[in-house]
Amino acid sequence: MDFDYDLFVIGAGSGGVRAARMAAGFGARVAIAEERYLGGTCVNVGCVPKKLFSYAAHVAGDIRNARSFGFTADNLRFDWPTLRDNKTREIERLNGVYGNILSGANVEIIRGHAALGGPQQVVINQQTFRCKHILLAVGGWPFIPEIPGREHAISSNEIFYLDKLPETAVVVGGGYIACEFASILNGLGVKTTQLYRRQLFLRGFDEEVRQILAEEMQREGVDIRFESNVSRIDSEGDGYRLTLDDGSTIETGLVLYATGRKPLLEGLGLDTVNVALDDKGFIAVNDKFETSEPGIYALGDVTGGIELTPVALAEGMTLAANLYNGEQRSVDYSNIATAIFSHPNVATVGLSEEEALSRYSKIKVFTSRFRHLKHTLGDHQGKVFLKLLVDAQSDRVVGAHMLGDEAAEVIQGIAIAIKMGATKADFDATIGIHPSVAEEFVTMRSVTRERVEA
Repeated sequence: MDFDYDLFVIGAGSGGVRAARMAAGFGARVAIAEERYLGGTCVNVGCVPKKLFSYAAHVAGDIRNARSFGFTADNLRFDWPTLRDNKTREIERLNGVYGNILSGANVEIIRGHAALGGPQQVVINQQTFRCKHILLAVGGWPFIPEIPGREHAISSNEIFYLDKLPETAVVVGGGYIACEFASILNGLGVKTTQLYRRQLFLRGFDEEVRQILAEEMQREGVDIRFESNVSRIDSEGDGYRLTLDDGSTIETGLVLYATGRKPLLEGLGLDTVNVALDDKGFIAVNDKFETSEPGIYALGDVTGGIELTPVALAEGMTLAANLYNGEQRSVDYSNIATAIFSHPNVATVGLSEEEALSRYSKIKVFTSRFRHLKHTLGDHQGKVFLKLLVDAQSDRVVGAHMLGDEAAEVIQGIAIAIKMGATKADFDATIGIHPSVAEEFVTMRSVTRERVEA
């Protein structure tokens, strides 16, 4: 049978782009379809612009801290359009970079909405292509629950393009996106309230880290209200009135929902093929990224796995190598480092204390919490927090957590050691860089607590 393409990729996000260009590099005839923007969520309405905003939100605090070092900055003023438009220009530049990368790899870029037209068929712009393999890498889309007045709320997609920054804002949600945007808005001078329906945010992360982050975010000025949920949103003047489940109300200038994402499956043509979904509505795949329809693959956020850009990149590389280079790779999902760009930052690799205790008969917990040296000359009372989890039997370090400035930069290096199976003795034998926060990871000698499996 003649095919128009060896691989047709639907979705030009991180995973799709990596799979396309790697496959083309192995000699496959590849096309990629995108109806919105090259680079997907991460480049356009996710990691990259969010981190730029996070950098901006730290500036006011840095300037305040600078006074303790003898610097003065009078008439400090923040101009939202400048940040927004500079960010947009950088994103547009990156869109072009992605286009050049694909074109340079001899991947054909087709702009428009692509859908499955049956087994080994893709329909786009009223044209049908026959494809030996099809990759679904369409990602996810922000989810706002069906409550009265939901049309007044915005998602993380829209926050990057606001006409003006409000004086007050409410962020609804308890995941990392909600924590990040609550911190960003607060740092940019917006009086910010974060609402979460459960007792403590960041479910799945280390509980001690979760508790300390809540304390530090509140110290920074975010009004965090746990066990609070919105029942309706009403427009009122230039702003909005939120009614909570307990009957209380909050008036605000902006309502941002960061309550999770759903796979972007609408209009994908799944009804024309035998692609099964899992019980949460994501595309079900095996460890080779195969769906239940032969020749159709899926990876990245649409599969409901670990929703991180580097994970999608690894999956894309693995799929291309296995399909077109005769390899038998697999993705190792253990000990994947991740970060929350809240204020302060959080980064983690390996197991939480709760996970470690469920997996090992006895663990040793090492912790350290102290004031950052750069804050000791001023009145900033925030503290950094570091934590190591050790399997008492093997002495292996099975988890590392940090809360504080540039936590991601520190934990990335720690992740290599943990991935290699480093022991606490290896950490202890390492001479630290002084003075630094990171050196604390190799100088923690006293066990904070030992815990035995119940």
